[in-house]
Amino acid sequence: MEITAQHVWLMISAAMVLLMTPGLGLFYGGMTRAKAALNMIMMSFISAGIVGVVWVLWGYSMTTGDGVLGVFGNPFTSFGLQNLIGSPDLLKAGYSATFAIITVALISGAIADRAKFSAWALFVPVWITVIYCPLAYMIWGGGLMSAGGAVTAIFGQVIDFAGGAVVEISSGTAALVLAIIVGQRHGFAKDPNHRPHNIPFIMLGAAILWFGWFGFNGGAATSVEQAGLIWVNTLIAPAAAMLSWLVTEKVRHGHPTSLGAASGVVAGLVAITPSCANISPLAAVGLGLVAGVACCVFVDLKYRFGLDDSLDVVGVHLGAGLIGTLALGFVALPVNGQGGGLFYGGGIQQLVAQAAAVVITLLLSGIGTAIIGLVINKTVGFRVSHEAETAGVDLSEHAETAYAFGEMGSGFSALGHMLNHHAAHAAAGPAKAAAPAEAGVPAKEDAFA
Repeated sequence: MEITAQHVWLMISAAMVLLMTPGLGLFYGGMTRAKAALNMIMMSFISAGIVGVVWVLWGYSMTTGDGVLGVFGNPFTSFGLQNLIGSPDLLKAGYSATFAIITVALISGAIADRAKFSAWALFVPVWITVIYCPLAYMIWGGGLMSAGGAVTAIFGQVIDFAGGAVVEISSGTAALVLAIIVGQRHGFAKDPNHRPHNIPFIMLGAAILWFGWFGFNGGAATSVEQAGLIWVNTLIAPAAAMLSWLVTEKVRHGHPTSLGAASGVVAGLVAITPSCANISPLAAVGLGLVAGVACCVFVDLKYRFGLDDSLDVVGVHLGAGLIGTLALGFVALPVNGQGGGLFYGGGIQQLVAQAAAVVITLLLSGIGTAIIGLVINKTVGFRVSHEAETAGVDLSEHAETAYAFGEMGSGFSALGHMLNHHAAHAAAGPAKAAAPAEAGVPAKEDAFA
């Protein structure tokens, strides 16, 4: 079988989506304290490593083929992808893996600065297997919410072109649950050092995410007409969301910020994900404007409710995911003059279908994540010690720091293991780490932390 333009586009799209995960690492890394930046980047990278292996072994099989009660596919159908060798479906398996990778990586932002890396590495394969794969199968793979599925027969066909429910709502819900289980950082909403430490990282990460999202939304396009609609919508919705977020910031807080611009872009991208191929560009502008304002407000609510969603995963991904998924009930374009949202005279049926998908996703991800998170927390423990959190999870979890802070002469081994006294004192506790005479570093280091 000769390679076609569509095959090439799918390969490029897969590479673009894979690039989004290190882009997310930069985005999240910039939003943390300096002494947690590497840990956040590593949480994204390890997600790629673990999910890549899981996907080949059983993950892809669980999202396609013959299902078990319409909930998940048989994990042994394409175990190891052996039966896909020589088939164009192998390319689709690779593309779909990149979606699973970034979905679980998104969750990490809610527990930034205080989670054990080992606990996260255990959480990733379990969550992908128990939560993501069933959702992907139910909506995209021929399960309960696919065409002909039992839920579809009752509520109608849900529209989720690129993952409003499968990716965004599921990860946002999981982030909410994990943030509650792990608890607040020490000094949450009080310590000014919890502010983002590297705004350029955030802006670069957001730019990479926006670039990759054209592959995320457009990889499955089947015609030039559909591809054009997806491309324009993926451009205009985040653009509008960025503007409305900045205006909201100006009104509420007096200043439009760089972090707000980056967050607005992501909110718009999340909102357009489920509907990129099914709404008009004008509707995409309106959707972006609504998502930017709403998510800007949602993010501030974490302080009112005491929810330490460290990097605003809940406010942006769950919030915009809900908005984008439910908006299809109002603005979905008719297909061949049939159906469509309420604004196109299609009746309430599409809104009912979208709402049913939202409820199922919330329940599956919420309950499933609670069980997984609580079991891990009660066994290996999800949270680092107070001393390790104060010293910084980069040092306590990885024996590394992102920045030298003038310590270039302190000495590192060939493997990068720290040899100076500062490592020992920082790991021992905040009092020793702060003592300049013992640590050999300026006492004001934590001002940049």
